[in-house]
Amino acid sequence: MARIKHIAIRTPRPEQTAAFYKDVFGLKEVGQARAGVYLSDGYINLAILRSRTEDTGESPRDGAGYAGIHHLGFMVDDIDDACRKLDLAGATPMTNHTDVRHSATSGPRSYYEIKYRGPDNQEMDVTATGWIGAE
Repeated sequence: MARIKHIAIRTPRPEQTAAFYKDVFGLKEVGQARAGVYLSDGYINLAILRSRTEDTGESPRDGAGYAGIHHLGFMVDDIDDACRKLDLAGATPMTNHTDVRHSATSGPRSYYEIKYRGPDNQEMDVTATGWIGAE
């Protein structure tokens, strides 16, 4: 069974939002995103990403100033099998498969994931290697 390992939200104020989750729930900062910060409780990560300043037209979640859940991240045992199932179910790949051995070992992109759009144009990340800060 796949496991939900991260939830990403967008907000116009990622620094204030991150401070809220750290102060109220004790989440720890575990990394920097290109457009925000990664927090974790040690099991599930919360990616807090800055809202876009311009509407991309890709989905309502990519609209300028959007605040709310942006996507979910699933950890799977076999990335090839998961991608095959996603393809067969009609999900649309948003990124290509890459060789995980060439990924950086630290920094905002220090993990390997493949992005898909599923039913209702919902975005999801799929990985077999996990994300920084979550077991």
